[in-house]
Amino acid sequence: MPRPPILPTIPWEKIFQSAKSYEKWLQSTENPENRDKMEAWRKKLVLPSYAELYLAQLSRPVHVVAIAEDWCGDVVRHVPCLMKIADVCSQVRVRFIHRADHPDVFIRYLTNGGEAIPKFIFLNESFVECGNWGPMPDACRELIARGKACNNVALARQLVAKAYDADSDRKIVFDELLRLVDIAASQSPDPAKSLLKRFLDL
Repeated sequence: MPRPPILPTIPWEKIFQSAKSYEKWLQSTENPENRDKMEAWRKKLVLPSYAELYLAQLSRPVHVVAIAEDWCGDVVRHVPCLMKIADVCSQVRVRFIHRADHPDVFIRYLTNGGEAIPKFIFLNESFVECGNWGPMPDACRELIARGKACNNVALARQLVAKAYDADSDRKIVFDELLRLVDIAASQSPDPAKSLLKRFLDL
């Protein structure tokens, strides 16, 4: 028999329903310049060629709780990617919370012990957690981790900045977010039956 959890279960449906829509979250932001940047990127970004074909076939809802605040450069860079996906697919439903809204939730999503944002938590149609993303792509998180390990975070951040410049169209970010959408919308645990894989193989 499985042991009961030590931590209380997160009431994801309740949190999602009480969280802000993107529009209300944007209105509550503190930095007009960053707000304008996010909206400009949301309009400017272009999804990878396979993405719209895949998202048009998505048949199950995916809920995303985004922990985000507009003062953060990674939030400004990555929230538009998430919202671009939601813009073209009504099955991807996004709501926003601030760290202070649910500190008991946020503390479970620290990055190497740090309070880094954004964090995007992907939930299936029944609000079961299936994965999370953030505050940056996998390879960039590794750079920061290695920088912490060798006491040279400054150089790690420089390397992350170069990686961001090299991925100006955010393809890596889109790829990682869409993979999590696909996991949360799965109808089989077998990766070979992934809907996303069909479009990537075209």
